[in-house]
Amino acid sequence: MPIVPPSLDDRRFDDLVDDLLARIPAHTPEWTNPRLGDPGRTLIELFAWLGDALLYRANLVPERQRLVFLKLLGMGLLPAQPATGVVSLSFAQPTVLDAHTLAPQAMLPGALPFESLAETTVLPVTGEAYIKVPLASDEMARRSDLLQGLARIHRIGGIVKAYETTPVFAGGVAVPAGVDVFAESADRALWIALLAPRAAKPADQPATNAAAVAALGGPGSVLLSVGGVPAIAPPALFEQVTVPSAVPVQWEATQRGTSDLDTAYLQLDVAADTSGGLAQAGVLRLRLPPSDLIWAPSNDVGVNPRAGVGDTPPRLDDADRAARLITWVRLRPKDGELVQNLPLAWVGINAVQVDQRNTLAGRVLGTSTGLADQTFTLPLGSVDPETLQIQVEETGLGYQPWTQVDDLAAISADPAVAREAAAFELDPEAGTLTFGDGLRGRIPDTGNRIRLAYGRFGGGSGGNLPAGSLATLTGSQVDGQNAPPIKVQQPLALSGGADAETLPVAEQRIPAMLRHRDRAVTADDYRSLATQAQGVDVGRVEVLPRFRPSDRRFDVPGVVSVMALPDATLGPAPNPRPDRPFIERLYNYLGARTPLATELYVIGCEYVAVGVSVAVTLRDGYAPDQVLQAIRDALRSLLWPLAPGGIGATGWPLGRAVRSRELEVEVARVDGVDELNGINLFRQNGDDWIVLPSTATDGAQVLTLQPWQLPELLGVIVVDGPDVPTDLRALPNPFADDNSVAVPVVPELC
Repeated sequence: MPIVPPSLDDRRFDDLVDDLLARIPAHTPEWTNPRLGDPGRTLIELFAWLGDALLYRANLVPERQRLVFLKLLGMGLLPAQPATGVVSLSFAQPTVLDAHTLAPQAMLPGALPFESLAETTVLPVTGEAYIKVPLASDEMARRSDLLQGLARIHRIGGIVKAYETTPVFAGGVAVPAGVDVFAESADRALWIALLAPRAAKPADQPATNAAAVAALGGPGSVLLSVGGVPAIAPPALFEQVTVPSAVPVQWEATQRGTSDLDTAYLQLDVAADTSGGLAQAGVLRLRLPPSDLIWAPSNDVGVNPRAGVGDTPPRLDDADRAARLITWVRLRPKDGELVQNLPLAWVGINAVQVDQRNTLAGRVLGTSTGLADQTFTLPLGSVDPETLQIQVEETGLGYQPWTQVDDLAAISADPAVAREAAAFELDPEAGTLTFGDGLRGRIPDTGNRIRLAYGRFGGGSGGNLPAGSLATLTGSQVDGQNAPPIKVQQPLALSGGADAETLPVAEQRIPAMLRHRDRAVTADDYRSLATQAQGVDVGRVEVLPRFRPSDRRFDVPGVVSVMALPDATLGPAPNPRPDRPFIERLYNYLGARTPLATELYVIGCEYVAVGVSVAVTLRDGYAPDQVLQAIRDALRSLLWPLAPGGIGATGWPLGRAVRSRELEVEVARVDGVDELNGINLFRQNGDDWIVLPSTATDGAQVLTLQPWQLPELLGVIVVDGPDVPTDLRALPNPFADDNSVAVPVVPELC
């Protein structure tokens, strides 16, 4: 939305006249007919006109000054951010047996517009991922006779490592928790079987396979689009999380060796990679070999006794899949690299990245009037500044591109250059363009048109759709022809969408912007900037200067640690913990604004488990269950790390010790408590709880915390009686819902 100053008083001339006329019966009841033309009515209209002018001037003062500050600082509202994700494509009709390369910005219809981000080639094959899962030791012992026989048949002199061909991400379904395709496999490799479509008749399957092979190895260089989404584990405590690093892996395809019984491997070149080497969700485009090199070994042990043995691909015992197998693509660590783990949430072929934006091109925005500081409105707001292309019609030259600048007043110190600069300013959130005044930027000639040549618009939190929300894709091929009907499989939820900044939030940034100027120097700068990072819902930020997390040590020169917690609602354990994307995004945002000599760490919090038992006497007339629950809620609120918890309603202070006396005060404040009979604090020791000793002075209990620690209330027992419980071992699971009872349900069978 554009920045529009609000009105302090929205009454106008007619409103003031009506208000004054309504007061006549109360003040001058003898005046019964204030008609038009009456001298008194004329005086009323005169005062209303004067009041209207005063209100107009008053409305220009306070709010307008803040908005002027926003513009002077170059602080436009932040535009919405799009949700993004990776989807897999396939032909809706299995009879399509040739490759189709789709142009970028193919549409994915739905409640919100989504588009593909890059060119992608849809091949007439499906991909199924497998790993060789080794047998467990007890299973190996049970099948020892069989394994010894296989060793003799295959003439294996060493140790036999038996495995089972196990599908992963079967049916294209993601596993958000992740599958470690290297650690869980016998050969530290992921195998992707490329299968041709199923023929109408089994006798036609060889011809269908040949057509699919011809499409994969057709003229030119055909690219196989492989989508990969790494499984993101929560960061370890105080783990140094920075920019994700690439995993040293290589991709290979099977090809015929010296005979039909030998398998060789051809390394595939990576033509493009948006995953950063499988460090983040993205798509890799692998260059496939010519059709005469596309080959897969036979799975029939009668024909190929070495099927699945040694370094060959896993054996497919399903006859239908084996008949449609064209080739194998293998993912393994690079030679000489000790990569032991590769947890993946999903992998699939014919993949493309999508985001929640809409592309517009070739639209005339208006005609120049020849005046200074002209403003034109784009068709939509929240435009991506990096994609925006604006053209201005120039006499005798047609449409010419103009350049986007941050500030027209800072184009150049040379007046001649500034006057002739073909430039404009952009407000990406509002979607408005502002041209120069003849001194700071050229004025488009009178009557010439301004055109949107290209731009992508959209975004918002509404684009964070769950898995399976997108179903179809419509677009054009790179040659301009319409693509055949295409189905979409969305294995994971889309994420990253954020709404555009509101005006009140932007106004709150003014004081911080004046202090830090988008640079992190002081502790307040880090706090302020951390809350401004888009796509990160920050609930609390603490800055620990000169603290190195890995050493748990302060007074380290040049080190700044920023402890950040995600926003969460007050509730039972567990306390909010940042995940890896949260820390990575915040680190990237702060790292770009941190001085070069600063060693920055973005970390979560170390929680110290604490348990509490309370004994109270209740007042008559109060419901016991409600009062006991209110006591538990009060203790949780007091020890909660985010607002409105804590002593000052801003979260429990970092490093502040938990004292039983403070908890006693909180319990005594609960309505319905007549007397507090005692309280015990517990610390966790493994799976057990130990009562904290009392201090020698006043008998209070104290749980001491380090400056980087916060308490986490994992156990609360409140009883109505004289004796305080001294054992928390019978406490129910703290992660269960206090207000529900688990009931088994008999599954329905079809």
